[in-house]
Amino acid sequence: MERGKETRPSPSVLDALARALHLDDQEHHHLRELAARAARYAPEPPPAPSRTVRPHLKLLLESMRPNPAYIVSRSMDFLAWNPGGLALYAGLDDWPAKQRNLARYLFLHPTARELFPDWDTQVRACVSRLRAIAGTAPDSPDLTSLVGELLLKSPDFAKLWERYDVTGRKPAHKTFHHPHVGTITLTAQAMHLEGTPGQRLGVYVADPGTPDHDALLLLDLTAPQPAPRPAEQNPEQSHKPS
Repeated sequence: MERGKETRPSPSVLDALARALHLDDQEHHHLRELAARAARYAPEPPPAPSRTVRPHLKLLLESMRPNPAYIVSRSMDFLAWNPGGLALYAGLDDWPAKQRNLARYLFLHPTARELFPDWDTQVRACVSRLRAIAGTAPDSPDLTSLVGELLLKSPDFAKLWERYDVTGRKPAHKTFHHPHVGTITLTAQAMHLEGTPGQRLGVYVADPGTPDHDALLLLDLTAPQPAPRPAEQNPEQSHKPS
Protein backbone atom coordinates (compact mmCIF):
# COMPACT_ATOMS: atom_id res chain seq x y z
CA MET A 1 0.00 0.00 0.00
CA GLU A 2 2.78 2.44 0.82
CA ARG A 3 4.22 1.94 -2.67
CA GLY A 4 0.83 2.33 -4.32
CA LYS A 5 0.67 -1.29 -5.55
CA GLU A 6 -2.36 -2.31 -3.50
CA THR A 7 -5.14 0.17 -4.21
CA ARG A 8 -8.39 -1.27 -2.87
CA PRO A 9 -7.98 -2.97 0.52
CA SER A 10 -11.32 -3.35 2.25
CA PRO A 11 -11.94 -1.95 5.77
CA SER A 12 -12.18 -5.49 7.14
CA VAL A 13 -8.76 -6.34 5.69
CA LEU A 14 -7.27 -3.22 7.23
CA ASP A 15 -8.76 -4.00 10.62
CA ALA A 16 -7.50 -7.58 10.41
CA LEU A 17 -4.00 -6.32 9.58
CA ALA A 18 -4.12 -3.92 12.52
CA ARG A 19 -5.09 -6.72 14.89
CA ALA A 20 -2.48 -9.12 13.52
CA LEU A 21 0.26 -6.51 13.82
CA HIS A 22 -0.95 -5.33 17.25
CA LEU A 23 -1.15 -1.73 16.05
CA ASP A 24 -2.16 0.97 18.49
CA ASP A 25 -4.81 3.55 17.61
CA GLN A 26 -2.35 5.96 16.00
CA GLU A 27 -0.72 3.23 13.91
CA HIS A 28 -4.15 1.91 12.89
CA HIS A 29 -5.13 5.42 11.78
CA HIS A 30 -1.92 5.67 9.74
CA LEU A 31 -2.76 2.35 8.04
CA ARG A 32 -6.16 3.71 7.03
CA GLU A 33 -4.52 6.84 5.63
CA LEU A 34 -2.16 4.68 3.58
CA ALA A 35 -5.10 2.80 2.14
CA ALA A 36 -6.96 6.02 1.30
CA ARG A 37 -3.87 7.42 -0.42
CA ALA A 38 -3.34 4.19 -2.38
CA ALA A 39 -6.94 4.31 -3.63
CA ARG A 40 -6.36 7.71 -5.20
CA TYR A 41 -2.81 7.03 -6.35
CA ALA A 42 -1.68 9.16 -9.29
CA PRO A 43 1.43 8.52 -11.40
CA GLU A 44 2.44 12.19 -11.43
CA PRO A 45 3.92 13.60 -8.19
CA PRO A 46 1.90 16.44 -6.69
CA PRO A 47 3.37 19.96 -6.59
CA ALA A 48 4.92 21.25 -3.39
CA PRO A 49 2.39 23.09 -1.22
CA SER A 50 2.49 26.87 -1.16
CA ARG A 51 4.81 28.52 1.36
CA THR A 52 2.67 31.66 1.49
CA VAL A 53 1.39 32.61 4.95
CA ARG A 54 -1.75 34.71 5.00
CA PRO A 55 -1.44 38.21 6.51
CA HIS A 56 -3.98 37.55 9.27
CA LEU A 57 -1.89 34.60 10.47
CA LYS A 58 1.17 36.83 10.75
CA LEU A 59 -0.93 39.24 12.82
CA LEU A 60 -1.90 36.30 15.02
CA LEU A 61 1.77 35.56 15.65
CA GLU A 62 2.39 39.16 16.72
CA SER A 63 -0.61 39.11 19.04
CA MET A 64 0.89 36.14 20.91
CA ARG A 65 3.99 37.99 22.07
CA PRO A 66 5.89 37.51 24.32
CA ASN A 67 5.01 33.83 23.83
CA PRO A 68 7.22 32.35 21.11
CA ALA A 69 5.09 31.32 18.14
CA TYR A 70 5.73 30.26 14.57
CA ILE A 71 4.10 28.63 11.54
CA VAL A 72 5.63 25.64 9.79
CA SER A 73 4.76 23.72 6.65
CA ARG A 74 3.80 20.05 6.73
CA SER A 75 7.49 19.20 6.14
CA MET A 76 8.53 21.54 8.99
CA ASP A 77 9.79 24.48 6.94
CA PHE A 78 9.81 27.62 9.10
CA LEU A 79 7.44 29.95 7.22
CA ALA A 80 6.58 32.77 9.65
CA TRP A 81 7.36 33.65 13.26
CA ASN A 82 7.31 36.31 15.92
CA PRO A 83 10.65 37.45 17.44
CA GLY A 84 10.65 34.91 20.25
CA GLY A 85 9.51 32.11 17.96
CA LEU A 86 12.68 32.38 15.90
CA ALA A 87 15.03 33.26 18.76
CA LEU A 88 13.92 30.28 20.86
CA TYR A 89 15.67 27.95 18.40
CA ALA A 90 19.09 29.42 19.06
CA GLY A 91 21.17 29.77 15.91
CA LEU A 92 18.33 29.09 13.48
CA ASP A 93 18.56 32.68 12.28
CA ASP A 94 22.12 31.94 11.12
CA TRP A 95 20.59 30.17 8.13
CA PRO A 96 18.87 31.88 5.16
CA ALA A 97 15.10 32.03 5.54
CA LYS A 98 14.44 29.36 2.88
CA GLN A 99 16.79 26.93 4.61
CA ARG A 100 15.11 27.18 8.02
CA ASN A 101 13.44 23.88 8.80
CA LEU A 102 12.92 22.31 12.23
CA ALA A 103 13.97 18.82 11.15
CA ARG A 104 17.08 20.18 9.45
CA TYR A 105 17.82 22.23 12.57
CA LEU A 106 17.49 19.27 14.94
CA PHE A 107 19.84 17.05 12.95
CA LEU A 108 22.27 19.43 11.28
CA HIS A 109 22.62 22.56 13.40
CA PRO A 110 25.43 22.28 15.98
CA THR A 111 23.42 24.15 18.62
CA ALA A 112 20.43 21.79 18.64
CA ARG A 113 22.03 19.10 20.82
CA GLU A 114 23.01 21.72 23.38
CA LEU A 115 19.60 23.41 23.29
CA PHE A 116 17.56 20.28 24.05
CA PRO A 117 18.55 18.13 27.04
CA ASP A 118 16.21 15.44 25.65
CA TRP A 119 17.51 15.69 22.09
CA ASP A 120 17.02 11.96 21.52
CA THR A 121 13.31 12.24 22.32
CA GLN A 122 12.93 15.32 20.12
CA VAL A 123 14.50 13.73 17.06
CA ARG A 124 12.52 10.49 17.41
CA ALA A 125 9.27 12.46 17.44
CA CYS A 126 10.46 14.52 14.46
CA VAL A 127 11.30 11.48 12.33
CA SER A 128 8.05 9.76 13.27
CA ARG A 129 6.09 12.75 12.06
CA LEU A 130 7.99 12.88 8.76
CA ARG A 131 7.55 9.13 8.30
CA ALA A 132 3.79 9.46 8.85
CA ILE A 133 3.58 12.24 6.26
CA ALA A 134 5.67 10.19 3.81
CA GLY A 135 3.14 7.40 4.03
CA THR A 136 0.35 9.58 2.67
CA ALA A 137 2.37 11.88 0.39
CA PRO A 138 5.48 9.86 -0.60
CA ASP A 139 6.21 11.69 -3.84
CA SER A 140 5.81 15.27 -2.64
CA PRO A 141 8.93 17.23 -3.67
CA ASP A 142 9.14 19.21 -0.43
CA LEU A 143 9.29 16.02 1.62
CA THR A 144 11.47 13.90 -0.68
CA SER A 145 14.05 16.70 -0.93
CA LEU A 146 14.27 17.12 2.84
CA VAL A 147 14.43 13.39 3.58
CA GLY A 148 17.04 12.86 0.88
CA GLU A 149 19.22 15.61 2.32
CA LEU A 150 18.98 14.29 5.87
CA LEU A 151 19.68 10.71 4.81
CA LEU A 152 22.90 11.90 3.19
CA LYS A 153 24.04 14.28 5.91
CA SER A 154 22.88 12.71 9.17
CA PRO A 155 23.62 9.11 10.20
CA ASP A 156 21.32 9.65 13.20
CA PHE A 157 18.43 10.50 10.89
CA ALA A 158 19.17 7.52 8.64
CA LYS A 159 19.03 5.08 11.57
CA LEU A 160 15.75 6.49 12.85
CA TRP A 161 14.23 6.61 9.37
CA GLU A 162 14.81 2.87 8.96
CA ARG A 163 12.92 2.13 12.18
CA TYR A 164 9.65 3.12 10.51
CA ASP A 165 8.06 4.59 13.66
CA VAL A 166 4.94 6.66 13.03
CA THR A 167 3.74 7.11 16.62
CA GLY A 168 6.24 9.54 18.07
CA ARG A 169 4.63 11.87 20.59
CA LYS A 170 6.12 15.19 21.51
CA PRO A 171 6.12 15.94 25.23
CA ALA A 172 3.73 18.65 26.42
CA HIS A 173 6.58 20.37 28.28
CA LYS A 174 9.94 21.19 26.74
CA THR A 175 13.10 22.31 28.44
CA PHE A 176 15.57 24.54 26.60
CA HIS A 177 19.16 25.24 27.66
CA HIS A 178 19.12 28.58 25.89
CA PRO A 179 22.46 30.40 25.47
CA HIS A 180 20.90 33.85 26.00
CA VAL A 181 18.16 33.44 28.62
CA GLY A 182 19.25 30.33 30.50
CA THR A 183 17.32 27.13 31.19
CA ILE A 184 13.57 27.44 30.68
CA THR A 185 10.74 24.91 30.72
CA LEU A 186 7.71 25.76 28.59
CA THR A 187 4.37 24.24 27.71
CA ALA A 188 4.10 23.48 24.00
CA GLN A 189 1.01 23.42 21.81
CA ALA A 190 0.64 22.82 18.08
CA MET A 191 -2.44 22.93 15.88
CA HIS A 192 -3.43 22.67 12.24
CA LEU A 193 -4.43 25.92 10.55
CA GLU A 194 -7.69 25.74 8.64
CA GLY A 195 -7.66 26.69 4.98
CA THR A 196 -3.90 26.19 4.58
CA PRO A 197 -1.91 23.50 2.72
CA GLY A 198 -0.97 21.60 5.88
CA GLN A 199 0.49 24.52 7.80
CA ARG A 200 0.71 24.26 11.58
CA LEU A 201 0.95 26.82 14.36
CA GLY A 202 3.37 26.15 17.21
CA VAL A 203 3.39 28.18 20.42
CA TYR A 204 5.13 28.02 23.80
CA VAL A 205 3.77 29.49 27.03
CA ALA A 206 4.76 29.83 30.66
CA ASP A 207 2.74 30.87 33.71
CA PRO A 208 2.95 34.65 34.32
CA GLY A 209 5.10 35.63 37.27
CA THR A 210 7.41 32.63 36.98
CA PRO A 211 11.11 32.72 36.08
CA ASP A 212 10.26 30.92 32.85
CA HIS A 213 7.83 33.69 31.87
CA ASP A 214 10.43 36.33 32.77
CA ALA A 215 12.83 34.53 30.44
CA LEU A 216 10.26 34.68 27.64
CA LEU A 217 9.89 38.42 28.18
CA LEU A 218 13.66 38.82 27.94
CA LEU A 219 13.82 36.64 24.83
CA ASP A 220 11.10 38.67 23.13
CA LEU A 221 12.74 42.00 24.00
CA THR A 222 16.26 41.05 22.93
CA ALA A 223 15.37 39.15 19.74
CA PRO A 224 15.69 40.97 16.41
CA GLN A 225 12.45 42.88 15.84
CA PRO A 226 10.45 42.78 12.60
CA ALA A 227 10.71 45.77 10.31
CA PRO A 228 7.71 48.12 10.65
CA ARG A 229 5.08 48.05 7.93
CA PRO A 230 4.60 51.28 5.98
CA ALA A 231 1.40 52.04 7.89
CA GLU A 232 3.30 51.75 11.17
CA GLN A 233 5.88 54.42 10.32
CA ASN A 234 5.84 57.79 12.04
CA PRO A 235 3.35 60.10 10.27
CA GLU A 236 5.81 62.99 10.57
CA GLN A 237 8.34 60.95 8.57
CA SER A 238 5.83 60.09 5.85
CA HIS A 239 4.76 63.74 5.31
CA LYS A 240 8.06 65.57 5.11
CA PRO A 241 7.88 69.02 3.47
CA SER A 242 9.24 69.14 -0.04
